Amino acid sequence: MNKIFTLLVLLVSLRLSAQNSLQFDKKFVQSEDKWVAFPKDSTDAYPYGFIYIDAQAGLTFDYEGSFKINGTGKFIPKRREVVGQVKYRLEPNNNLIAFIPDSKLAELNIDKIPDWLKGYKTGEGSVERLYQWGFMYNGWNECEKALEYLEKAQKINPEYKGLRTELAFSYNCLKQYQKAVDILKIALKSDPLDAYTNKELIYAETKNGNLEDAENVCRKVFKECADKTYNAENAYNVLQAYYLKNDIKNFNRWFAETNSHLMSDPQIKSLAQQMKKEL
Repeated sequence: MNKIFTLLVLLVSLRLSAQNSLQFDKKFVQSEDKWVAFPKDSTDAYPYGFIYIDAQAGLTFDYEGSFKINGTGKFIPKRREVVGQVKYRLEPNNNLIAFIPDSKLAELNIDKIPDWLKGYKTGEGSVERLYQWGFMYNGWNECEKALEYLEKAQKINPEYKGLRTELAFSYNCLKQYQKAVDILKIALKSDPLDAYTNKELIYAETKNGNLEDAENVCRKVFKECADKTYNAENAYNVLQAYYLKNDIKNFNRWFAETNSHLMSDPQIKSLAQQMKKEL
């Protein structure tokens, strides 16, 4: 009886071990150059494959097939039936996937780094590629990861077009506002009327508490920049700063001064009016 009980405990332990070898706690954007498994489907099989970045397509999943986990915890693969590679472009979202442990790669008959990946790594150390990767990660709001690429690009060529502004985006995202201000002021020396760079500077100045400086940049942008894309957002960022400080006098003054810009965007118009009502 004791032997049977011991065997049952061992089997349960092995089964739990197999389940625990897959931790579904990673997002797509955390999975670059990783073998991953998706939650099991209706057949109790786990779809799996390799996630990498394609310079043109962005985050991409190369589908390998599926696998099941037997009672001893072994991964039993079933390769895809389609001949050739099957790829899916991934849109960043909150779906969670699992990294496949290195100890299980042999059971799936796969190499840790697929041989075909080298074709996508050409020029990966160039400033162009590093900037592009940083730009993509900023777009996915993975700013700390973006900064790794962008700071490497900065060491190669700090004058690369758009690099300083993209670095500032990361700094703003990570609440390193003074770093953003410093690098944006350098960027604006060569292109003082770039609308996007000025937008990032206005945002950083408001978060840094330099509202007078932010107002002055806004006025320059309103008057001199041909690109009016961010005018409503710029006006709103300063207005919100006064709202958060409960500074009614300056809130009302700025609301009146920038009313035409605030009212030009329906969403910002609604937010501005709501803040005014609350104050």
